[in-house]
Amino acid sequence: MEALLDKTANQPAATVEAPPALFNFAAYLFRLNETRAAKTAYIDDTGSATYGELEERARRFASALRTLGVHPEERVLLVMLDTVALPVAFLGALYAGVVPVVANTLLTPADYVYMLTHSHARAVIASGALLQNVTQALESAEHDGCQLIVSQPCEGEPLLAPLLEELIDAAAPATKAAATGCDDIAFWLYSSGSTGKPKGTVHTHANLYWTAELYAKPILGITESDVVFSAAKLFFAYGLGNGLTFPLSVGATAILMAERPTADAIFTRLVKHRPTVFYGVPTLYANMLVSPNLPARADVAIRICTSAGEALPREIGERFTAHFGCEILDGIGSTEMLHIFLSNRAGAVEYGTTGRPVPGYEVELRDDAGNAVADGEVGDLYIKGPSAAVMYWNNREKTRATFLGEWIRSGDKYCRLANGCYVYAGRSDDMLKVSGQYVSPVEVEMVLVQHDAVLEAAVVGVDHGGLVKTRAFVVLKREFAASEILADELKAFVKDRLAPHKYPRDIVFVDDLPKTATGKIQRFKLREQS
Repeated sequence: MEALLDKTANQPAATVEAPPALFNFAAYLFRLNETRAAKTAYIDDTGSATYGELEERARRFASALRTLGVHPEERVLLVMLDTVALPVAFLGALYAGVVPVVANTLLTPADYVYMLTHSHARAVIASGALLQNVTQALESAEHDGCQLIVSQPCEGEPLLAPLLEELIDAAAPATKAAATGCDDIAFWLYSSGSTGKPKGTVHTHANLYWTAELYAKPILGITESDVVFSAAKLFFAYGLGNGLTFPLSVGATAILMAERPTADAIFTRLVKHRPTVFYGVPTLYANMLVSPNLPARADVAIRICTSAGEALPREIGERFTAHFGCEILDGIGSTEMLHIFLSNRAGAVEYGTTGRPVPGYEVELRDDAGNAVADGEVGDLYIKGPSAAVMYWNNREKTRATFLGEWIRSGDKYCRLANGCYVYAGRSDDMLKVSGQYVSPVEVEMVLVQHDAVLEAAVVGVDHGGLVKTRAFVVLKREFAASEILADELKAFVKDRLAPHKYPRDIVFVDDLPKTATGKIQRFKLREQS
């Protein structure tokens, strides 16, 4: 095996063995866990599965796919809730050389029509609770005999298609994995759509391996003794690593939750299953802290948490650590890089920053001309690392704009502090120019959420007589009421802490903010409302 040497500035040297040229990620996991057949791999809402059961059912599904006439490199769309059936289907497809396309479960039939058509899926597996939207999509989509398979049908519903569980039970376990290479296409994830239409992001078998080796093991310190729980769902790149790649790479146990990740639903699992590693997003952490049902420190067993999707406000991180006694490692990843490449470190967390580059990844900040920017200046974030996607499927224009040789242009704005930590400044297309000077919406939002009344905030630019002014959409904590007096107080609060041109000229109080299923604020929807 080749060794990957860390070339990132200000990082300790690290050597990680690269996977061999002939590499199937599912087969690799099964070999790793040969001695753990009796250990619990997953606990979901209805039961559990051991490592031995997970492997057997995944290999049976690989055989079932071949029986159904789905060939290597063809796509299977997975519209599935977070239950054990999803890892079984995902790993079984990888084992067979078939390409699983993991889809957001919160989409409309029109969205699934797009994905079915775009991916040319040969089959779609849908959880019973999601079946209505999927069947509507199949009726509308132009497809060449895409087969419907139902997993865990709702009680009392008529059976409209073969059952995944019956297909698995009837198949013999595949005896041999597809002879895939580390650079062969393994799976797709659709981008979250925070800036518009989702893109089919294509990843290889080796990319899964690299995220575990470079982030999960050295940064999280995840081991076989951990129990992990991700509020982020498996269809999200962040959630796929959290709930599948990372625990299965070390023999840990993962908790899966099919329902929406509300604060109360999270608390139930934290207390009942006592996970040691918890993965969340800033909005969820904020809602947990203001909930009257927040568990006491003694009722949970968390040793470390992570956050991604949006920048974690300093105040949220500090309050969470004060309450639970564990740190939140804020980081940034992307669908294109598969998981986190900039992160805080345990014992050296600097809340308000995204930390430093994960060893094995290189990061650069560049100006509009492609030149490096100095510390303290805002620049466009570029990343280089071995988990980078291959392309956007059937989208040459976007592929060429994002995948630049070894580098990926993230679309994010950052500045680097003198100590080497990176501070998020927002999406490149969200930056505002007010009174001739750039304003980062995130900077204003981070100040607003420091106010006692504010739970969440999002800032956009609006046209005021041909000039751009800032407008803040604010979600208040439940004990506060919207008023003009409070709006003026929030404006003054920002004025006291930032340059005068940055304060929001308008404050709009809302019940919630539009977000993707991964927790990213959809500022383009707020701009459309303005």
